[in-house]
Amino acid sequence: MGAVIGEILPLALGVAISPIPIIAAILMLLSPKARVTSVGFLLGWVLGIVVAVTVFTLLSSILPAQDADASKPIQGVIQLLLGAGLLLLSLRQWRGRPKAGEEPQMPTWMQAIDKVSLPVALGLGFLLSAINPKNLLMAAAAGVDIGSAGLEVGSIVLVIAVFTLIAASTVLVPVVGYLIAAERLRGPLDALRVWLGKENAVIMAVLLLVIGVSLIGKGIGSF
Repeated sequence: MGAVIGEILPLALGVAISPIPIIAAILMLLSPKARVTSVGFLLGWVLGIVVAVTVFTLLSSILPAQDADASKPIQGVIQLLLGAGLLLLSLRQWRGRPKAGEEPQMPTWMQAIDKVSLPVALGLGFLLSAINPKNLLMAAAAGVDIGSAGLEVGSIVLVIAVFTLIAASTVLVPVVGYLIAAERLRGPLDALRVWLGKENAVIMAVLLLVIGVSLIGKGIGSF
């Protein structure tokens, strides 16, 4: 189990270091309905991660069982495809980065985020974690690692819980921190939002490149 957790840690960090969801959570925390919408967003974010990883874990668990020392061509092909997908997303992020002196473009839905209701916040969190292409590829890669490891059900649940905790941490920490010390965190959260908005494309391009290359390396090693 420890080896599997080690395999999925970079993928969990890849989901965690997602500027757009963090910015969305911060905007909700700075809105008039902060306590309601931010908690809804957090719940949707966590639920989406759990659902995505669980689905891919179940799908990968039905792959033909093989000896631990044998080659795993099916798993290798899947990892190569996922790695290539992340590299394409990395290139897209890099090419879309704002030029010098240009203001970063944020999604249009963020303009009305201070007016969202609890159900909308929950649904938004779920969509950003479970349907977002980058996070979906990360969840798929983690699911392949978990499902193909031949773990017992209890160990699988624990590994998914560890993945979810790490992947959700960057939304969980500011939301819980705000609920405890709202006034102290307003300034730092707003400064973080501005910085993430400026560096979003570069952060994601580098992150996707590193994890994509890692997945391709694992895929080659499976043959």
